[in-house]
Amino acid sequence: MGKTSSGWGNGFIGMLIFSGSMPATRVAVMDLDPLFLTGARAGIAGLLALCALLLLRQQFPTPSQWRSLAVVAVGVVLGFPLLTALALQQVTSAHSMVFLGMLPLSTAIFGVLRDGERPRPSFWFFSLLGSALVMGFAAAQGLSASWRGDLLMLLAIAVCGMGYAEGAKLSRALGGWQVISWALVLSLPAMLVLAVVQWPANLAAVGAPAWLGLAYVSLFSMLIGFMFWYRGLAQGGIAAVGQLQLLQPFFGLALAASLLHEAVSPGMVGVTLAVILCVIGAKKFAQPALATAR
Repeated sequence: MGKTSSGWGNGFIGMLIFSGSMPATRVAVMDLDPLFLTGARAGIAGLLALCALLLLRQQFPTPSQWRSLAVVAVGVVLGFPLLTALALQQVTSAHSMVFLGMLPLSTAIFGVLRDGERPRPSFWFFSLLGSALVMGFAAAQGLSASWRGDLLMLLAIAVCGMGYAEGAKLSRALGGWQVISWALVLSLPAMLVLAVVQWPANLAAVGAPAWLGLAYVSLFSMLIGFMFWYRGLAQGGIAAVGQLQLLQPFFGLALAASLLHEAVSPGMVGVTLAVILCVIGAKKFAQPALATAR
């Protein structure tokens, strides 16, 4: 019971840290190029992760674990940060929170595909309904003006779910914080090159808020948050602790409204609630299949 409670506590802290990612990224891309932001955040986090792995003398992953770490890196080190940074040049962080309501569902789908399970038809009903709500909301907001941002957010949610599912499975054998640390180290050379190539031409033009946003996504979103999140998944169970993702849009909307003074319409809140209900329904019908297989 103590271990389960610790898992929920660690998972909640990780989810809370991730809730600040969209507002911080939104602030950063106002002055920084998305490619530089992607390389810099992963480069900074990767250097810190490398130091931790060396100081604590962690054993190197096996070849098969390196392959899984590559999937994690593509999903959460490169794909999600880059796609969301590009999207947040065209949509507000409050708008992006609606899409985050689909993240638990994306994680569940990739978990199902990864384990070869066959959920009941009810699972796919809730999955399609949630997707339809998101796309309907995007269309109502004026899809012609922000369709690129919406498409980028959908792709970001897909690759992040892939990275979450792969990392959660790998954390059982490798350890929670080690998964994100090795994934960052694997990506480090490419991310450092990307940061150098996309280095801002005029550093003086970059405001303090952008640097603070970069610092947050580098230290917290890219490294510390994952340490708590993957540890929570390992301690409390992937299916159970993963439910905490459902709270992320609410905290993110609150941060967007309070820190960035972005408008949070009743429609955004309503759609977010509806999507979360769909995710709860989908997870309810997916869990028995997973539990039976185990």
